[in-house]
Amino acid sequence: MDIIWQREFAQGWQDRIRHGRTPHAVLLAGPAGVGKRAAAAWMARGRLGIGEQPALPQFPFERPEHADLQWLEPPEDKQGVLIDQVRELVSSLQLTSYEGRGKVAVIEPANTLTTSAANSLLKTLEEPPGDALLILVADRIGRLPATVFSRCQRIDFAPPRESEGLAWLDRLQPGARWAEALRVAGNAPLAAIAALESLDTLATMSRELAAVGAGKQSPIEVAERWSKLEPAFVLDWLARQLRQGALALAGGRDRAPGLAIDESVLKRMDRRNLFCYLDRINRLRGQPKGSYNVQLTLETLLIDWAEGLADAGPDREIGGMRLIPTQRV
Repeated sequence: MDIIWQREFAQGWQDRIRHGRTPHAVLLAGPAGVGKRAAAAWMARGRLGIGEQPALPQFPFERPEHADLQWLEPPEDKQGVLIDQVRELVSSLQLTSYEGRGKVAVIEPANTLTTSAANSLLKTLEEPPGDALLILVADRIGRLPATVFSRCQRIDFAPPRESEGLAWLDRLQPGARWAEALRVAGNAPLAAIAALESLDTLATMSRELAAVGAGKQSPIEVAERWSKLEPAFVLDWLARQLRQGALALAGGRDRAPGLAIDESVLKRMDRRNLFCYLDRINRLRGQPKGSYNVQLTLETLLIDWAEGLADAGPDREIGGMRLIPTQRV
């Protein structure tokens, strides 16, 4: 199924190929669920001549297999792409192409590169050997080291218009609750597919967050229930809620669809503390799995929320844990 909102990207990439202006290293940047990995696979297929090349990236995503393609992602039991993986990749790129069309490497998500892995990649990004193409995929470019960011040509991917996303999703599964799922997913259609199965859970979480903020429900009890869910699921949802709330607060915008935070709760919060709170959640999202007590962390976050973020400034700890700092470009 064509990912139709990537038409402009696909045409632009084909234009670069025709005019001999393809870069050696590209960064595909944008929110999760807009099809960046499908775009990377489409680029790799075209470069290496793998099968018949469709006009647009395809859903469902399938990782191509080819002797001249390497696809790096965090090992199953790790949270980041490791230095040993990058060293192996760099060595492989030095070898002659098996089929004479060059080599392609995809690193995703590139924002999980460890510091040592990122440093090991720098020289190759700047001067890739032979006819190599490096494709970095990042959902959160704020976690990419500036040294990596500056060596790649950036291609941005944005969600399509809501009407376009809904029409595409309805062709995929007519009659589903796509409007709700798309709002939850920030208009990212592929993220909406995953969100569809969680709508009832998310609706309950929305009610509970609103009740905690209004002082009508115990943050300890809510934290206990949320701790039984996947931590990434909870933290990603909280981050989306806070980004929407912060934008509404900063710009006086109308209430965003799917926002669970009551306007009166937002208005009584210190704006600086709200952004500090969001930063803490984003840093938690970057922590290795199992590196913190999930229930204790959620209790701390929800107690702060119940207290209107009065004590949620930049020096606030979470359950006594020191967080890994966020890398910024």
